[in-house]
Order: sequence, then structure tokens, then C-alpha cells
Amino acid sequence: MAGLTERKLSALKIKAAPAGKYGDGAGLWLVKRNAERGKWLLYVTVHGRRREMGLGGYPQVSLKEAREDAHKWRALVREGKDPIKERQRQRREAERNMHLLKDIALDAFEARKAELKGDGKACRWFSPLELHVLPRLGKVPVADIDQIDIWDTISPIWHTKADTARKAMNRLGICLKHAAALGLDVDLQAVEKAQALLGRQRHIPQNVPALPWQEVPAFYESLSELTITHLALRLLILTAVRSKPLRFINEDQIEGDVWTIPADLMKGRLGKTADFRVPLSSPVLEVIDEARPMARDGFLFPSVRKGVISDATMSRLMERRGMEARPHGFRSSFRDWVAETTSTPYEVAESALGHVVGGSVERAYRRTDHLDQRRALMSRWADVVTGNQNEKIIRIR
Repeated sequence: MAGLTERKLSALKIKAAPAGKYGDGAGLWLVKRNAERGKWLLYVTVHGRRREMGLGGYPQVSLKEAREDAHKWRALVREGKDPIKERQRQRREAERNMHLLKDIALDAFEARKAELKGDGKACRWFSPLELHVLPRLGKVPVADIDQIDIWDTISPIWHTKADTARKAMNRLGICLKHAAALGLDVDLQAVEKAQALLGRQRHIPQNVPALPWQEVPAFYESLSELTITHLALRLLILTAVRSKPLRFINEDQIEGDVWTIPADLMKGRLGKTADFRVPLSSPVLEVIDEARPMARDGFLFPSVRKGVISDATMSRLMERRGMEARPHGFRSSFRDWVAETTSTPYEVAESALGHVVGGSVERAYRRTDHLDQRRALMSRWADVVTGNQNEKIIRIR
């Protein structure tokens, strides 16, 4: 330890000192910005290099604490170590041992990948955390997180981005349960308490704007160009599928008049083997034949550069025409037509949209996907869309 003769400062002396730089000896200095505040600096020489190391602010760090800290780091210098790098290493180690939320969140995500669509490659499960939680709480030890922290983090989006806020809260709750399973001392009720503080959401969910089914034939007729966007929209309308499986349709998925969509492209399908069969009417097969010459790597709707067309490609066409309706809304157009003009059984109509119908027990006994009934229904819808219809109510038995 440095001898008493090296100590040039005292608590009273530095308290009364004005702004300036004051040395205590052996490389320890106090730099005062003004009469009340300053910072401690330690100057050492490591491998022939002069290093300046901050030891904290004054008066938060007292003279006694600064001397003890300086003594510790000088000891490392005598061992040939760089005290600044050693302190950084110790901080990184401490962070690993503190179980920060960002590490727990990644671990929870990895543990759940197997049950997520596409093994979570799209990161949709993780994105609410990554965008709205981790920027504020990522470096906080998970055991220290309480309802006030969560309230402060989620409140900016609680009413303006209601669905995203709910997802973020849900993921955060899963992370806390994951931490508890690891044996960490966390407040499992923190999310529930935060919801009580946030109150009821004022946000009113808005449905995707849809074109009335009576106006669909005219729009379909306007899609007369043999371009990828026009053909994709025509196929989307005729099949009433979602955008993603439509964009990723591949010739390998089509056999005869049946298109089998892989389970990982279907929203809400249960299990890895829950593929979805789509019956293809004559107009659909014609659209597919027109798209085949433009196919790349088997994909009927490739993008200009690589991969397939984006989710926004079809939307932009409708935007440019000044339409409020969006591509996803054609599923609503189809469903309204079914409800208003046919007596199709509920389970057949919902199956046509790829919805999972009934509880687990009911599904265990009812294995059919109503393909034949859906084939008749989709053929009739194609007649309506293409203008080849006769005015009568059909009954799908």
C-alpha cells in the first residue's frame, strides 16, 4: 500500500478546493469541475504505455474509496496486467452472472423454436421483445424487473399499438417463467400487475379493408395483363388463400387439380404434418398455365431479383388504383359471398379458408378436409368471379 508520505490530500482539503486538478500521489488525481463536483483519475504505465483510468465521480466516491480502488489497480499493474482491460473483463463476467433479460429472452426463444412456425426463422415471436422491450430492459437483471419497469416500457405503445403491446407482454411473461424454471428469483406476477397499472386499452382493432363480393368480378376482369402481379392477384381471388402461401406457390406443390400447401406456410395449422389441400377450378388452372413460363426454380411468382414477390407487391397495385381494399380482404369477400348466397355448412366454409374448425376431440374423430365439397364451392366462386354464373342459390351437402 502507498505510504502515508505519498498522500497529499485530505477530505477537508478537497472539499474546500476550487475547480482544478489535485494530486494525491502515486498517480491518483482529483479533477474538480467546480467547487462541489469532480472525478477521480488514476494514471498508470502498462507495457510502456501511459493509461488513464476513471475511478468514479466526486463526492459519490470518497477519498478513502478512491485510494482503495487505486491500490487494487496498481497491484494489477505490478503483475503486468492492464487494469482497464481487466475491469472490462470483470464487468462482462458480472453481466453473464447477473442473468440479464436479453440473455433470458434469447434462451427462452431458443427453447420454443421447435413449436414455432418454421422453427421461428422469421423471428416474429421474438420481434415484439426485440423492438419494444429489450431496448429499455435488455441489460436489466431479470430478477430486478418489476411491474413499474414493465409499465414504463409498454405504456408508450399500450394504446397506439395494442396488438403489438399485448404480444410483448405475453413474451415477457414467458421469459419470466423461463427464468423461474432456471431457479432465478423473479416476480411471476409482474406482468399481471403491470397490466393493472396500464388499464384497459382504448385501441379498436380494424379489419383489413375488403372489396364487396359484388365488385370482385369487375376488379378481376381488370387484371388482364400477363404480368406476375396481375396473375398472382387473380389466383389469390380465385383460391381465397392467404398471401404467403400464394406468393410461395411452387409447381412441385400442384398435382392434377389439387394444390397442397405445406404446413409451415399455413397460419394456425396444428402440427408439422397439417398440410392444406386446395381444390383448383378450371379458371385457376388456366392462371397457373399462364404463370408457368415466368416461373423460376419452380416458383410461379418470382421477384425481379431473387426469391418470390413481396407481401406488398399486390397491395401497391391496389393502392395505385386508389382502392381502400387490400389483397387479404378477398378472403372476406369470398366468405361474405358464401354466407349470403349459399347454404354451405359452416365447417365447409371455414375449411375453404384454411381455418381450424372445432376442438381437439372433435377434430380427432372428424378427419375429413371436405375436399369434394370445397371443390364444388370453389368452382362456383370461380364462376362468379369470372362472370360465368347463373343466378341461383347452391347447396353444398
